[in-house]
Amino acid sequence: MLIGNSLSSSNLIEGTKSSESSAKLEEELNRFLNLLVTQLKNQDPLDPLDANEFTSQLVAFAGVEQQIFANANLEKLLKLEQTNQISALVDFIGTTIEASGRTVPLQGSQAEIGYIMPFGANTATITITNSAGLTVFQGDADTSSGKHLFAWDGKNNSGVLQPDGAYNVLVSGIEFSGNLLEITHTVFGRVTGAGVEDGLANLFLGDDITIAQDKVIAVKETKTASAGP
Repeated sequence: MLIGNSLSSSNLIEGTKSSESSAKLEEELNRFLNLLVTQLKNQDPLDPLDANEFTSQLVAFAGVEQQIFANANLEKLLKLEQTNQISALVDFIGTTIEASGRTVPLQGSQAEIGYIMPFGANTATITITNSAGLTVFQGDADTSSGKHLFAWDGKNNSGVLQPDGAYNVLVSGIEFSGNLLEITHTVFGRVTGAGVEDGLANLFLGDDITIAQDKVIAVKETKTASAGP
């Protein structure tokens, strides 16, 4: 029987469900053993306690302990998998990624946006808003069908440079018939960090934008400003 031996502190990760379950199991087991010892001390010699009853309870405790032990090992495997995921994500740091989405980072007063314009657009507009929802830039988008890139210099329509950070972009297109077109958006940004949350691998673009790894479309070397003469 494994009671009291298998779930040592080295088997458990502090703060996990397994460690909490182990502590509760130990508390209940001690209460049961104290009750058992009391019953044995006060039993009638002519009518002793049935050993099968408390033996079955000990077996039940052992079964629960085995399950906790299995869960603890699974938690360790998941922890190791998260560490491996983070190690793999380190290679993204410093690179520039293209990812599905409409939240673009303005980094060093530069931002790049991608969009795929369907066939049949009559007019199209690019609108960029800040975190407060205020429009900081609006201009014409390319109406020809296919993928297009738009580089924003961080200036609003009055020519005032906006602070680096997260901005939302919307490319809207209208057909000749007046119907709105469905347009796919992508954003570009330099990866500044990575992490795993709830088992999902994420990349960070600046301080404000988190991109799930499965949203990444392409990775390329970050362009560096050329040195002056």
